[in-house]
Amino acid sequence: MKILKYIFLLLLLTLFATTVFIATQKGDYDVTRSRVIKSQRSTVFNYVNDFRNWETFGSWKKEDPEMTFNYPNNTVGIGAFYSWKGNDGNGEMKTTAVKNNVSIHQKMDYNGSLSDVYWTFKDTAGGTKVTWRSKGTMSFGFKIYSAFKGGPSNVIGDMYEKSLANLDKTLDYEINTYSIKVAGVVQKLGCYYLKQSITSKISDVPKNLRIMIPKIINFFKKNKLVMYGKPFVLYHTYDVGTGITKLSVCVPIKNIVYTSEGSDITSGQLYPFKAVKTILKGDYSHSKEAWEKTFEYINKNNLSQNINVASLELYYKNNEQIANPSQWITEIYIPIQSKAIAVSESKPVEDSTATSVEKALESTEP
Repeated sequence: MKILKYIFLLLLLTLFATTVFIATQKGDYDVTRSRVIKSQRSTVFNYVNDFRNWETFGSWKKEDPEMTFNYPNNTVGIGAFYSWKGNDGNGEMKTTAVKNNVSIHQKMDYNGSLSDVYWTFKDTAGGTKVTWRSKGTMSFGFKIYSAFKGGPSNVIGDMYEKSLANLDKTLDYEINTYSIKVAGVVQKLGCYYLKQSITSKISDVPKNLRIMIPKIINFFKKNKLVMYGKPFVLYHTYDVGTGITKLSVCVPIKNIVYTSEGSDITSGQLYPFKAVKTILKGDYSHSKEAWEKTFEYINKNNLSQNINVASLELYYKNNEQIANPSQWITEIYIPIQSKAIAVSESKPVEDSTATSVEKALESTEP
């Protein structure tokens, strides 16, 4: 019995000594990992700058498949935020500073461990050098966890290395896997809609849409309004010379809705028009090529663009519905004069476009 008692006391003393040792260890850490991503800098930056994309490359999701994520209205740029719950703990992260295509600064709280997270993006041979740095203070619980895992450099560094490797693979496939199908001349039916309008640099359109589309969808949820179809954008002006466009982000509604005076969300009506329709399946970065193919079709078939009617992009599947860019579907409608050739199809803005979209894409699956 005395031997068992001594063993018990020895174990107790060992546990106490270990606890004291861990508690007195330096709690600060500074971990950095880098990798060359085989994609252009703007593509990598925009992908990382949206928290909704992190599920596609974060190693933590594979290690804890039951982990759940919560995304607010804004997941892009300054003020973007998201949180998560997992078997190993809960956390939240917020973007506090952004330098376009250069750097991102974030604040993270993971189980009481506070840290500053820094991303930098630099052009280099073969793609973009991405550096991911985390600097902070460990909670007592994280001290214990990291002590048995070789320290914070191993724990965080290993996670960053795996995630950067995943980011490289994800971008290589998700961004570069796409197809474009010119469906021909259609009759675009009209609808009522709610909209938010801005004037933007053409180069900033993808970034602005990532912010505006979730915002107007949240407006619908907050006011218990029903979306009567997919979000779309009307390009009222598109000046390549100045690089400026005036656009409206719209969501269809069944009946006219009037918003309060001074609101940046207003109502409008889309009237039917003939258009050449093109379907892009894949990341929005390929929209420029899709537009070019649409105009090639217009010129080849001796059609004339109707400049008095706004061009339209409809986001049949977007990042609000699915994280993988290779599965996004964007429909482009370029208005044409009424003297156009016979109409091949007639589809409204609503969800009834599903069958025609999927059929049109069958011959373009990568």
